[in-house]
Amino acid sequence: MDDIGRKSGHLMLITPERVFYAGLLGRPRERCSGAFNIYVAIEDGLWLTTSNGRKCHAEMVAVLPNTAHTIASDYRSVLSIVIEPESVCPGVLEDLAARLSGPEGAIFADRIRAAYRELRERHVGEDFSSAEFDSLCLGEALPQRVLDPRVARAILQIGRFCGEPVTAASCAAEAGLSPSRFLHLFKEETGISFRSFRAWKRARHLLHFANQDINLAHLAQDIGYPDSTHFSHSIRRFYGLKPRAIFSGSRDLAIYSSDRAGNSGLTQEAG
Repeated sequence: MDDIGRKSGHLMLITPERVFYAGLLGRPRERCSGAFNIYVAIEDGLWLTTSNGRKCHAEMVAVLPNTAHTIASDYRSVLSIVIEPESVCPGVLEDLAARLSGPEGAIFADRIRAAYRELRERHVGEDFSSAEFDSLCLGEALPQRVLDPRVARAILQIGRFCGEPVTAASCAAEAGLSPSRFLHLFKEETGISFRSFRAWKRARHLLHFANQDINLAHLAQDIGYPDSTHFSHSIRRFYGLKPRAIFSGSRDLAIYSSDRAGNSGLTQEAG
């Protein structure tokens, strides 16, 4: 970890399929992540309210993908794990959520806190795959979903964020399918529409730049938002915070990135 991150204890490890975050939670406003979220209290407890009426106070809570919720902490900072749903077999996240809220919950919470302590001591350049991430944080590798190659290629294209925004039409043409057939296949394989999937990945990509002194309007354009209004609205929907608030609260955050879901070298994002 760099000097700033070491002093604050705030860090974020980003891979294509996972995120580990230790840092400020921000004001409790409703958010709706496109991924599976596990929140763990560093101290005291967490308060969770979901759109379907669930309310609880615990040291750890899990929220399924695309579930609107509000999370608040008795302590300023929180630990959070993000798991992309298309990366694991169907039903795995539901089973994991049940285990996290059951008798094993305390063991999982302690393991995630231990993972945080270990990540604070790791050095840039170490390999980190999804299986290694899961083993460190959860004590086991989650079963990997095998996607149709045509959908897997489209997901890789969406994740590149270079050049023109990826469209369903371009992905369908590369797959040799009609747009309607491709959209059906994509939702069948991932459980979510192409448009919603792309919107979440675009907002997720913002995390790579969160500790940088950067022009937000230019960043919005670079990662595919049509205008600043759309950018701000989308980020608030997914994270419950305005883009400027995310950047303001991430100045002392050490960010590390792994470019691939498999073994790859970690690189530190400029901060």
